[in-house]
Amino acid sequence: MKMTNSPFITTSEKVAFEHSPTSTPMLATAPAHALRLRYVAPSRLWFHKFRCSSSSSSSAVPLANLSDSELSGGNNTLKANEDKNNSEKKTAPYYPKRGQTVELVCESLGFKGKGICKVDGTGFVVMCDRALPGERFLGRVTRRKGSYAEVTKIKTLTPHRDLVEAPCEYASYCGGCKAQNLSYEAQLRAKEEQVHELITHVGRFSDNNPGLETVLKPIVPCDIQFNYRNKMEFSFGPQRWLPVEMLHEREDGPMSFALGLHAPGFFDKVLNVDKCLLQSEPANMVLAAVQDCWRDPELNLSPYNARSHAGFLKHLMLRTGRNVETGSQELMVNFVTSSYKPELLKPLVDKVSSIPEVVSIMNNVNSSVGNTSVGEQEYTLYGKETIAEVLRDLTFQISANSFFQTNTHQAEVLYKLIEECAGLKGDGSEVVLDLFCGTGTVGLTLARRAKHVYGYEVVPQAITDAHKNAQINGIENATFIQGDLNKIGEDFGSNFPKPDIVISDPNRPGMHMKLIKFLLNLKSPRIIYVSCNPATCARDLDYLCHGVEEKNIKGCYKLMSVQPVDMFPHTPHIECVCLLELS
Repeated sequence: MKMTNSPFITTSEKVAFEHSPTSTPMLATAPAHALRLRYVAPSRLWFHKFRCSSSSSSSAVPLANLSDSELSGGNNTLKANEDKNNSEKKTAPYYPKRGQTVELVCESLGFKGKGICKVDGTGFVVMCDRALPGERFLGRVTRRKGSYAEVTKIKTLTPHRDLVEAPCEYASYCGGCKAQNLSYEAQLRAKEEQVHELITHVGRFSDNNPGLETVLKPIVPCDIQFNYRNKMEFSFGPQRWLPVEMLHEREDGPMSFALGLHAPGFFDKVLNVDKCLLQSEPANMVLAAVQDCWRDPELNLSPYNARSHAGFLKHLMLRTGRNVETGSQELMVNFVTSSYKPELLKPLVDKVSSIPEVVSIMNNVNSSVGNTSVGEQEYTLYGKETIAEVLRDLTFQISANSFFQTNTHQAEVLYKLIEECAGLKGDGSEVVLDLFCGTGTVGLTLARRAKHVYGYEVVPQAITDAHKNAQINGIENATFIQGDLNKIGEDFGSNFPKPDIVISDPNRPGMHMKLIKFLLNLKSPRIIYVSCNPATCARDLDYLCHGVEEKNIKGCYKLMSVQPVDMFPHTPHIECVCLLELS
């Protein structure tokens, strides 16, 4: 669920796609530890996955989290059955060359929303950004990686199914919500299919299981498909990025400065954005106000250069909250700068503060060469230091850098699902262990019906915010502890009683094997696994339910339900709430 950087340590592992005599791709892994082969459907490259146990110094690394440099092909042989009368004929393997133009058909969507395609007439798998199911197009091969390749789309021959017009003018270039031209119903189908395929093939919950159809729930849609984000971060840059067809519009001087979102794949190139359809309307008013004046040479404001490390303005972060008494929207504006010079920001502060919804203007100073928006010092330039938000009838104070669910509306849905899975009796007799608790939002919503909640989180500031949130809401039966769940020792668990319910909400890499072993030994009656990465979720569910044969670890849980939730429409991200019960 949380999208922050993971504290987990991962190791590079070689991946090779091998083909069986029947041309069914198999995924072989060659890590330093255990090895297992698994069937994967030919046209579902996006759920190719490996399952391996962690040694004391490494953790399992899903294909979904491997970098491009870690995806390498091995010695591949391909048998193609071209005779429809079942007479097999051996043919030479098909390997497109870099720079070659090929005709492709997109079959499905995969990790990060990339299209999973096949070269027409060959069955060779190709991944293409911005290709959508049913689309036939020409693509140029940019990289070949053993048994598959990556291409860039150069011309659409036949449009994809469920085509709609993207309402955002930046949809063709911005990497934030690139599925806008796919109907929302089709987006939901693709996401639901991804989850079901991963649970079935990676998690080893077989389609032959008669109860599986009741375990895998239909995806919960988001009622609000635009203006749902309560936080957006825009970057300043010295030269706005332009697509090839617009390079003739390039300007010099301050008019070439950019404030917007990073062009996909570039840390130093910024696509200038005047309006983002995912954030609130008041936030767009602030963005427009800043865009209207910050390039004025008389203000002497310089954008930060990520390469030369010169410049003053780094980021503009906008957070939308709610007035607890009136329910009206409130905004926090956070200028991230390379040094503390409030006199330079004063013209921007004066202009932005005139917008009625703006109640807080902060200045985070980050003097390091890194591109983070978290500063070493924080100053209040206008109004108050925090804004508020209400979630499950609890009030949360949100600071400039605190973690909070990005889609407040859908977080209500998500947390209600978690409460239903928890099934607390309400008599105050049950203990809840909240792993990866963040600022305590999940644990605090359960504390009202529990005996005690114990939360663990690696980020110190999140623990500080969790304590504040408990105090604001008058909750005294919650304890929050800072600690790295990737590095738990033999004594972990000695400072809290055996929980009746465990909530685990890890980052994208999932749970470390140490933590999985702990949970299997703990044998809590119920585990609720909340995940923002269905690939690692499926892997961990496999471990908890089926064990790890290579490590002689036995699973002891039964998967009761998997509920996908669409938290971020028009993006490839999927949330899942999974219920496991001790078998």
